[in-house]
Amino acid sequence: MKIIETHELTKVYKMGDNIVNALQGVSISIDRGEYVAFMGPSGSGKSTLMNIVGCLDSPTTGTYSLNDNQVSEMTENELAEVRNKEIGFVFQTFNLLPRASALDNVALPLIYAGYGKADRDEMAMAALESVSLADRYHHKPNELSGGQRQRVAIARALVNSPSIILADEPTGNLDTKTSYDIMSLFQELHDKGNTIIMVTHEDDIAHYAHRIIRLRDGLIEWDRRNENVSRSSPMAAQH
Repeated sequence: MKIIETHELTKVYKMGDNIVNALQGVSISIDRGEYVAFMGPSGSGKSTLMNIVGCLDSPTTGTYSLNDNQVSEMTENELAEVRNKEIGFVFQTFNLLPRASALDNVALPLIYAGYGKADRDEMAMAALESVSLADRYHHKPNELSGGQRQRVAIARALVNSPSIILADEPTGNLDTKTSYDIMSLFQELHDKGNTIIMVTHEDDIAHYAHRIIRLRDGLIEWDRRNENVSRSSPMAAQH
């Protein structure tokens, strides 16, 4: 079943007197349960495409449908609701509240969704357990390692049971070993049936995905199945 369908997406930015064609007619479809990487050099359009798929930006022309809903025609309020309910975001910079505990950081999307405190805490704790971090629930971000902070961010992305997890350079601020630990966790989440879309410029990280879409100059250069999926050892996630 198709979860994402875009048709002839374009995105034009005006930078002073310059016109930048960030996307030039991009059409993709992604099935529920797929694990896809958007790859490409800086300026290729991969981040613009992710922002549109994540309802953080709107296309200049073209259509985008998420779960059979026409996103390209939604109001700002409708987009905000879709972002909160349908999409779990994982960012390179973690985007955690520095003074809040891991539990409160994970529970944040549930406040916007209208859950009471007891339900929020229970759901946030379950999400922390799913990323092997329940024992750190009361720690603030500065008391956690980079890898642990990214696990908190992943738990926050999972807490609402979103349709898709969008990960923007999720290992960009991590050392190599921690990067592979985090990719091992994404591998587990995909094995459980989550739909994952990841943006990365790193070949070794992209090869954890089962399908790679490479962009260049706002166009799809190629889109192919990854026949040699990298898999971290399951034990890596325990550290």
